[in-house]
Amino acid sequence: MFSDKQKPRTMNEVGGQPNRIEKNTKIKGDIVSEADFRIDGKLDGNVTTSGKVVIGKGGYIHGKVECVNADIEGNFNGELLVSDLLSLKASAVIEGTVSVSKLAVEPGATFNASCTMKGKGGSFNKQQPSSGAKAS
Repeated sequence: MFSDKQKPRTMNEVGGQPNRIEKNTKIKGDIVSEADFRIDGKLDGNVTTSGKVVIGKGGYIHGKVECVNADIEGNFNGELLVSDLLSLKASAVIEGTVSVSKLAVEPGATFNASCTMKGKGGSFNKQQPSSGAKAS
């Protein structure tokens, strides 16, 4: 009589709704989520998510971020661990250490970080030394 296709999806089944920290908001502490995160305010702490992290143009994070993908327009200082794609927009300012699989940097971005890129299969290639890279 009732089909499983008509069952409403719960937030856990689709990863949850995206979270947002608006500008003029300051948070001190750690965040753990399965959903995407957008930060337009200031965060002093760590973010762990199985989704995407977006730092807006006015956003700032000081701490450690672990995520699948990241788009950064604002400022980041700390340790950034991105299992897939890190995209830095022209207004981005990155300082600290970065570990990524793929990196896209627009002209104008400031990338003052020690960067390690994973090889295929998600493992680090230990034969190549990590290098610092700067783009401006």
